[in-house]
Amino acid sequence: MRFIISTSTVSDDVIGRATATTATSTNLDIRDSRFPYPTCPSPQLHCHFSLHLATNSRMGELKYIQRTITSTMRDTRSILVINPNSTESMTDALRPLVESLHYKDTTHDFFTAPSGPKSINDEDDAVKSVKHCLPALEPILERYSGFLVACYSEHPLVPILKRNPSIRKGRKYVTGIFEASVGTSLQIISPDEKFGIVSTGKVWEKILSEATANLLGTGTEASKRFAGVETTGLNATDLHDAPPEEVRKRMKDAVKRLLRKGKVGAICLGCAGMSGMDKMVREACVEELGEEEGSLVRIVDGVQAGVAWLEGSVRAGL
Repeated sequence: MRFIISTSTVSDDVIGRATATTATSTNLDIRDSRFPYPTCPSPQLHCHFSLHLATNSRMGELKYIQRTITSTMRDTRSILVINPNSTESMTDALRPLVESLHYKDTTHDFFTAPSGPKSINDEDDAVKSVKHCLPALEPILERYSGFLVACYSEHPLVPILKRNPSIRKGRKYVTGIFEASVGTSLQIISPDEKFGIVSTGKVWEKILSEATANLLGTGTEASKRFAGVETTGLNATDLHDAPPEEVRKRMKDAVKRLLRKGKVGAICLGCAGMSGMDKMVREACVEELGEEEGSLVRIVDGVQAGVAWLEGSVRAGL
């Protein structure tokens, strides 16, 4: 890691291998454990900055340089959004959602499974997708500060990544879009409101209901605030390949059924393939509840909720 430091007072043995006493630019090649970079996405990162030392004291210079370097490294943020299915177009649909958050100081990269299920339509597909993703992910885990698994399920890749030694040692952050959307919903609804999920195939009604109970804890107050799951009967690829009017009708019908289950204050888009479909969800809310009440229902996109949570966690260093 090479830092370019502008100064006229650096002695030749302050740190590492400084090579000049009075030069205006001194190259320091820092390979020392005294300079940690806990949230740096990669040991190969090149950072360039200038500083002016406030003292001629060797120890004073050392502490000032170390503090500046550590601060600079912690300001570097990078998040990997992982699509565990092998459909590249689904990954591409996530990019504008992340970009719309305007986290310009954070690098966002996107990963698509190199092979495996084209669409994750049940728990078996989710398990299969891990086998196709992990070999490609493991070599690049060091590069990132946070990881978002963009499959709306209790996806096994989330706990597997959390247990990974590189991620644990680096104190990196992992979440899934399911977990992020549920957590966000509970925080934004009123005490007397519930949240619910709109998803794809009917199989997800049972899967996501059980996953929510696992996440929140059966019998807790939070669980009582879960309205349930309604589905469209379409799978993830159908959402983009089926006739648009058919998709719109099925989405709106599912939303309306969910709204009839109680005072629903937030609706989670229960599939990564639904990202960007919030407008038709809003239409259904207004048609079912009227303009005033329908406009108040929160629509939670798990991808945006997940990226926002990771951004906050990485910034705070929790």
